[in-house]
Amino acid sequence: MNVTASAGRRSALALETEIAKAIVGQQRAIRLIVIAIFSRGHVLIEGDVGVGKTTLLRAAARALGGDFVRVEGAVDMMPADLLYNSYLGDDGRPRVEPTPLLNKADRLAVFFFNEINRARPQVHSLLLRLMAEGQVSAFSRDYDFPFLQVFADRNMVEREETFELPAAARDRFLMEISIATPSDDASRRQLIFDPRFQDVDELLEQVRPGPLDFRDVPALARAIQRGVAVRPALQDYVLALWRAMAAPAKAGISLPGLDMETLVKGGASPRGLGFLIRAARVRAWLEDRDYVTPEDIRDLFVEVMAHRVFIDPIHAMRGEDPVKELCRAIFDRTPTP
Repeated sequence: MNVTASAGRRSALALETEIAKAIVGQQRAIRLIVIAIFSRGHVLIEGDVGVGKTTLLRAAARALGGDFVRVEGAVDMMPADLLYNSYLGDDGRPRVEPTPLLNKADRLAVFFFNEINRARPQVHSLLLRLMAEGQVSAFSRDYDFPFLQVFADRNMVEREETFELPAAARDRFLMEISIATPSDDASRRQLIFDPRFQDVDELLEQVRPGPLDFRDVPALARAIQRGVAVRPALQDYVLALWRAMAAPAKAGISLPGLDMETLVKGGASPRGLGFLIRAARVRAWLEDRDYVTPEDIRDLFVEVMAHRVFIDPIHAMRGEDPVKELCRAIFDRTPTP
C-alpha cells in the first residue's frame, strides 16, 4: 500500500475518534459509517426514534469539514420540494429559491433523508438519480455533488401512509446499518443524566473538524481499492457465498420451516457482491492490511447483503429475519480458505 493510503488510514482512525465524541455505545455503527465513507457508498439506517441517528450523521459531516443537510419525508412531498423553496415575498409576490440541497451542492458531505418511506416513489426516483449521477438540473443549470453521501432512514413502526422502497432502490445502497439503544447501564446513564447529551449543538462542539478533509476522500477511496488485494482463494470463497445466497437449495442449505427452492426471489446481484468487496477492502485497510481476509467478508456480509436480498413474502412473516438466518447457514456450509 502506498504512503498516501497509509497516512490516510491514520486520518480515518482520527475521524472515527472525533465522531465517537458525539455518540455513546455505537462503536460498530461508527466503524460501519467510516467504512461506507471510504467505500463511497450510500447507506440505509435502521433504528428507533431518539437513538441518535441525526447526531451521529451531523458529527460525521462536522468531522469531515463538509456540510450537512436533512430533509423529512412526508406523504405530500413532491420531487420539486427537494430542489425548490416557494414562498411569498414581503411584496406579496411568489418567490422561488434553491433549497439547501442545491445551495450546498459543492460542499455537501452528508445528506440525510429521514423517513424516506414516507415520501412518494417519484421522490425516491429523483433521489436515486442524484445518488447514481451526482448531479441534478434546476433553475436552467446543472448542480454537481462531487462529495455527496446519502443516508436514509425508514420508519419501520408506523406503516400507514408509507411507500416501501422497491428492491431496485434498496440495491443502490451500499449497506444498511442498525443503530440500537445501548444496552449497558453506563451508556444509558450518560445519555439520560449527562447534560451534554441533552444539547446536541453543544455536544457537536466537541467534534474537531478536519482530521480528514471531505474533498480528499474520493482520491483516497480510489487508492484503497487499488492498493488492497483480493487473493484468488478468497475470490473463490466469495463466489461460493454468492452461489449459495442466490440458490441455497443447490448449495445444500436447509432451514426449518422454509422452502429453500423458492425462498430467494432475487437481489444477490453482481452489484451487491461488488459493494461487499469494496467495503471489505476498506475494512482491511483500517485494520492495516493490504489484503482482504475471510473475516472482512464475514464481518460485513449481513450489512451489505441482507437489505438487497428479497424473499418470498410468506417467509418474511417469521419472527426472525430469514435472510439473516440464511446468511449464518451459508457461512456454516461454505468452507473458509
